[in-house]
Amino acid sequence: MQLSLRTYLRMATVCSFALIVFSCKSAKVISDGSMDDRLSAKSVVKAHYQNKLEFRTLTGRVKIDYSDGEDEQSVSVSLRMEKDKGIWISAPLGIVKAYITPDRVSFYNKMDNEYFDGDFSYLSKLLGTEVDYSILQNMLLGQALFDLRNDKFDLSIGKDNYRLTPKTAGALYKTLFQIEPKNFKMDLQQLSQPLKKRLLEIKYENYQLVGKVAIPNEVSILAIEENNENRILLEYRNIELNRDVNFPYNIPKGFKEIVLE
Repeated sequence: MQLSLRTYLRMATVCSFALIVFSCKSAKVISDGSMDDRLSAKSVVKAHYQNKLEFRTLTGRVKIDYSDGEDEQSVSVSLRMEKDKGIWISAPLGIVKAYITPDRVSFYNKMDNEYFDGDFSYLSKLLGTEVDYSILQNMLLGQALFDLRNDKFDLSIGKDNYRLTPKTAGALYKTLFQIEPKNFKMDLQQLSQPLKKRLLEIKYENYQLVGKVAIPNEVSILAIEENNENRILLEYRNIELNRDVNFPYNIPKGFKEIVLE
């Protein structure tokens, strides 16, 4: 069976983006939230990585609102995560389950008796850049998709954030990073391929405190592929950190495999 781009993007986004987890690190840089025009691009990047969040596991729930211009859906799922090892989500009654590891993206749907089990190659092709588990994890943590320390940036000071643009434009895509001033976490990340009419934009609507740790509260994702536009809003609830977790997941027998073009 072949899966349309719109349907796949819906499933891949829900399965790949439906988690977030955080804990603190000792060398945090936290300001009072005011902009400092004395900072250089290098110092903003450094502060961003000093605030990189460390954690072991997460359990909780995430509310997912999805719209593609024709259809709107809303669902709340259970989630479990172990850093760098696994992401597990389950819709009510286990009708849909997903399990993502650094080398595997897998989900099944009992409503249609279908499953997908593969790697990240399709997402990489779709977004026009190499996508892996680490990139997805960073996206959800409010960390930069790519290692900003490997590039040089121009810095401009906005009213509410620091704006970083590469000094040398990428050959395949354009990037934009905006960092909020209080915790030096991402405010917005944007990856685009104008010639192919592709855009991925991740907006961190606000941050919340879990204990003394600032974490994203709502994440808004916009994905455009030519004339297809998909919007996803993730809202994280009842987050608990560093509990023991397991990942019960087995693709039911007799299900039909989803084959992606």
